[in-house]
Amino acid sequence: MVAAAACVAAVGAIVAASRTGERSTPIAQAPVAPVSGVRVAAAGDIACDPRSDAFAGGLGNGLACRQRATSDLLVAGDYAAVLALGDLQYEEGARAAFSASYGPSWGRVRSLTRPVPGNHEYRTEGAAGYFGYFGPAAGDPDTGYYSYDLGGWHLVALNSNCSEVGGCSAGSPQEQWLRADLAASPAACTLAYWHHPRFSSGEHGSDPAYEAFWRALYDARADVVVVAHDHDYERFAPQTATGALDLERGIREFVVGTGGRGLRTFPAIRPNTEARDATSLGILDLTLGRGAYAWRFRAAVGSFTDRGSAACHP
Repeated sequence: MVAAAACVAAVGAIVAASRTGERSTPIAQAPVAPVSGVRVAAAGDIACDPRSDAFAGGLGNGLACRQRATSDLLVAGDYAAVLALGDLQYEEGARAAFSASYGPSWGRVRSLTRPVPGNHEYRTEGAAGYFGYFGPAAGDPDTGYYSYDLGGWHLVALNSNCSEVGGCSAGSPQEQWLRADLAASPAACTLAYWHHPRFSSGEHGSDPAYEAFWRALYDARADVVVVAHDHDYERFAPQTATGALDLERGIREFVVGTGGRGLRTFPAIRPNTEARDATSLGILDLTLGRGAYAWRFRAAVGSFTDRGSAACHP
């Protein structure tokens, strides 16, 4: 029943998806099949530079520096893990800035956080502030990628700062590690996350540098990719590594750069986008169940919402 409902949901969402360039594109929400399992939260592009004019003692102003508001959703939620999707602390990711801005907000759930680094973390040499703040939870400082199992799912945290870790292309140390890690996992469902999006309608756009990641995940029949970097929310239909629609084996990507720093626009709308918004800051709430998953965007500032469910690949 879950698989059938998920198929209907996917097709309905694709038919309903808008191709306009509006900042916020709510679509007719597809039916949501019940999914029980562990809940995880995800977002990136989070904590404002404490020297910013909009910092306001950590509370922010309007749609800027609202990391405290988004973190309130985490503190009040019953989450098994928090996936922090990079650019966690602006502008340089220094340890002092982490203590002043990220710490009093998202740092309240640091014990649950499984982070990946963004490009702003590496503005401090070797992302020293990031690795120093998170410690072993961030993986080996020389690589920054790792994996773990949660609720019957296999989760893979990758480092998309390619020049810092020997590349991201096919045959690179990270891509070889990823393929070996996926081959060793017996889990029926797989979620991967990193900072820079493979596909995006946002200002940074799609980046083919991560095609090798996608191919490895596709070959292993992975189900979900969650990224950030573009300061907006976007959900894509399941796709191949080159962006072809593939409802049977494709991977669904969520862009969740809505953690608090601020929002940007959508200059060029990509094919296969199903929902997108640049008016609300918040988090992606994922329920990882047995053979299926459900998603819900929860706004902390603004009112946009998006929800649905799908089955994992057989």
